[in-house]
Amino acid sequence: MAAKFGRRLRRGATTTAVAALAVAALSASQAPAIVSGGGGGDGGGKQASGSSVPDGDGSASGDSSYHTDLPPLNTPNKPGTSIDLPGLGSESEAGIPASVLAAYKQAEQSIAITNPGCNLPWELLAAIGKVESGQARGGRVDSEGTTLTPILGPVLNGVGFANISDTDNGEYDGDKTHDRAVGPMQFIPSTWATWGQDANGDGREDPNNIFDAALAAGRYLCANNRDLSIQANLDQAILSYNRSNEYLATVLSWLDYYKRGTHEVPDGTGVLPTGPGPLNPGGSGNSPSPSPSPTSSKPGKTPSPGSSPSPQDPGDSPSPKPPKPPKPPTTTPPATPAPTVQRLENAGTGKLSATAGGAFAERVSVRGEDATGKAVGKVAVRFEIVGDTDATFTGGGKQATVTSGSDGVATAPALQAGENTGDFTVRASAVGRTVPALDFTATVTERQADAVVRISDKELNAAPGAEFADAVEVKATNQGQTAPGVAVKATLVKSADDASPADKGPYFKGADGQPLRSLEGLKTNDQGLLVLPKIYADDTTGTFLLRIETAGGATVTIELKVTAPA
Repeated sequence: MAAKFGRRLRRGATTTAVAALAVAALSASQAPAIVSGGGGGDGGGKQASGSSVPDGDGSASGDSSYHTDLPPLNTPNKPGTSIDLPGLGSESEAGIPASVLAAYKQAEQSIAITNPGCNLPWELLAAIGKVESGQARGGRVDSEGTTLTPILGPVLNGVGFANISDTDNGEYDGDKTHDRAVGPMQFIPSTWATWGQDANGDGREDPNNIFDAALAAGRYLCANNRDLSIQANLDQAILSYNRSNEYLATVLSWLDYYKRGTHEVPDGTGVLPTGPGPLNPGGSGNSPSPSPSPTSSKPGKTPSPGSSPSPQDPGDSPSPKPPKPPKPPTTTPPATPAPTVQRLENAGTGKLSATAGGAFAERVSVRGEDATGKAVGKVAVRFEIVGDTDATFTGGGKQATVTSGSDGVATAPALQAGENTGDFTVRASAVGRTVPALDFTATVTERQADAVVRISDKELNAAPGAEFADAVEVKATNQGQTAPGVAVKATLVKSADDASPADKGPYFKGADGQPLRSLEGLKTNDQGLLVLPKIYADDTTGTFLLRIETAGGATVTIELKVTAPA
């Protein structure tokens, strides 16, 4: 079987072929089969006769469009946090952008404290985020986790989708006539009004912020005392998000895929879906089938966690409501609140120094601590290169986000020096937390050479007022290796004991044709070689000295003779 399906499923598809594809792809996760007689996304409306969709909550996303790309059938890379080795080909699907991944894990950790009986896995949020927005457009978010541009679902005007009149006066979706699903987790405004969260501590409940949206989605999925470790409750939670059999099957397939392994990739480098959805409403693929209006929560009458949802309108051909399995008694003791990161401390970072074009031997490492100094793990730390420099992290980026381990330590990728010399700053900050940033100074020094020699031993002679026929060529090395890009200074000195520029004798010519007896800013080429500009003699005869010095202190002195013709 091919490693990845090269097609997309149409919402509301009713053909046996589509059903067979989805069932085959989902067999490993035991997802419910897609029925052939109905089951298109209906936003909480009535189901076709024979549908396996159970009754439950209304749709969080208002029957907005979603992506039905199936994950690759091969197992992805094992879990890891390195951004140095992003997945390629089908494995790139397993890469989740750093800020998005941090938001999902932070939501899981928060809900594990406030609602431990829900057993929410972060991979479920990742699966829904993949289907709803392609992981926030491949992680195109700013340093606070807010999408760089709004992610909006189609207008819910009853044409091909549910008909939901405006409930937020256009505050979130910019539409004062009808609602639209908003943000990376695609909440309709009326649902967000009840479930919106402020997960990053900025004082705002913003559906466009991945941290806020992920926590809101987690609490919504856990509503009505659901235990998501029970398959029936898990199915019901997913269907409460978007009441469609295809949606349920697709989310379950991504959930299974992410549980088998993921890795972190830099923000903005995630894989984007190509078909229709919030990222590309007019993209290729078939149009979704029309849906009846949802009977989900109405403005001012939305359910809250722990309350029973209002019964759905059964319609003309209701599906039998499956009995809700009893929740097994729990013997888990009350969870102890997890420590919260209060500060970042240096975790042993040494001096950050490298020569131009070289790699830094040290890597920036920080540790998250709570108010008592105890290490706090699972903290997303963003490392940024700040200042006028062409230095980068390995791979070419100026930013990298790493999640700290159980010891609270997060280590940045290796630094690579560019050609610009001088100091710059590496800044570490806790993503989504109001914690002071920690700055480290890094220094790039000039390339150096510990030896420089003249290539030829031929005498350099010229007549008064003439040009030296032979060019001066030197080679620089460092620890026996070729030294490319090393700065060189050439000076026609007064004497062996006086290295100041001479006031007579041989000279170089400046851009204006005037005599120059000292040149700076010269550099060796890729082979460590340097050919000096032409040298001219004035009317003074005698033996003169040319001193060549490299960055690093290597020198060589060459004789120049000016003699009158016989």
